[in-house]
Amino acid sequence: MTSEAPLIQLGESTAAAVEGVLQTVAPGAERVGRVSAVSGEQAADQAVAGLTLPAVAADVSYINGVTGGNVFLLPVEGARRLAAAMVGTDPASVVEGGELTELELSAVGEAMNQMMSAAALATGGVLRQEVEIAPPQIRVVETEAEAAELLRATAAPHILSTGFTVADTPSRLVQLVPNAFVVRMDRALDAQTTEYTSAPLGSALRAVPVRVWAELGRARMPAGASLGLATGSVVELDREVEDPVDLYVDGLHFASGRLLVADDGSLQLEIETILGLNRGEAAQDADVLPAVAADEAVEAVAEAVEAADEADEAVATEADAPAADHMDVPDVPETATDSPTESMEV
Repeated sequence: MTSEAPLIQLGESTAAAVEGVLQTVAPGAERVGRVSAVSGEQAADQAVAGLTLPAVAADVSYINGVTGGNVFLLPVEGARRLAAAMVGTDPASVVEGGELTELELSAVGEAMNQMMSAAALATGGVLRQEVEIAPPQIRVVETEAEAAELLRATAAPHILSTGFTVADTPSRLVQLVPNAFVVRMDRALDAQTTEYTSAPLGSALRAVPVRVWAELGRARMPAGASLGLATGSVVELDREVEDPVDLYVDGLHFASGRLLVADDGSLQLEIETILGLNRGEAAQDADVLPAVAADEAVEAVAEAVEAADEADEAVATEADAPAADHMDVPDVPETATDSPTESMEV
């Protein structure tokens, strides 16, 4: 397995975590494009090429024996609009060309702290261990050379870059990944993709507890508006009543279906579609169905074969049993010399 596969998976998980925070503090923020992985001497320059400057940079470094970290780069104009959105002001009302005030920088710094914390948690979740980070450093970088030097300071050999739009401003998440993370990711992916066919493993997997939840819908609002919600407030979700409900298993969008109400008043979900590993694509082939479903299919076949064997044995036992006196026994062919009916009077 090449190092690019674990790098991309790590970048996707981290970018998704950052996007979740951004959608809370800056309605309309979203990820654009795919995660790109670059290595080599020019990796830092490539990661910041084309970014509008000056920009606010939130820099979080890994600690406890590993190098690297996460850096979020947001142009000053976008930072001013983000600060406006966080206090409930229309970002479009911000006059272009103004300077970033200390108050705006403080508000943007708080949002970036949340993003970097979410990124660290996502990284730790992928690596299946806690990732320790230093306190975030918020600064303003004026040139591409300064931004690239910020990335090179950790001497991380791999750099991941993901584009975002925040308050209609192109921004960038940069991950500085040490070799130690790549090695751990390789091992984790190898363990996940190893094929096992023995029944004991299937039983063990079925016993692993997982978190399952249904998502009715989502809503976006400024942070100030969310803090101002009172008892009895109505929040409009992005779904209609008849729309499918999404089912998640440990954070994976696993299936969709319809919400039902049981006789006892409890809620239930009727599964209509099981999704593949790619979000939004229904599984068409048996190969992409969950391993648990495959195990259950094998067991079902085995149970059917066992039931057929038992039926055959029952028929054989019934054929070997002595006939009752009151039963009519047909003529026995002369070739059936070993039949128990030979001793009976017909």
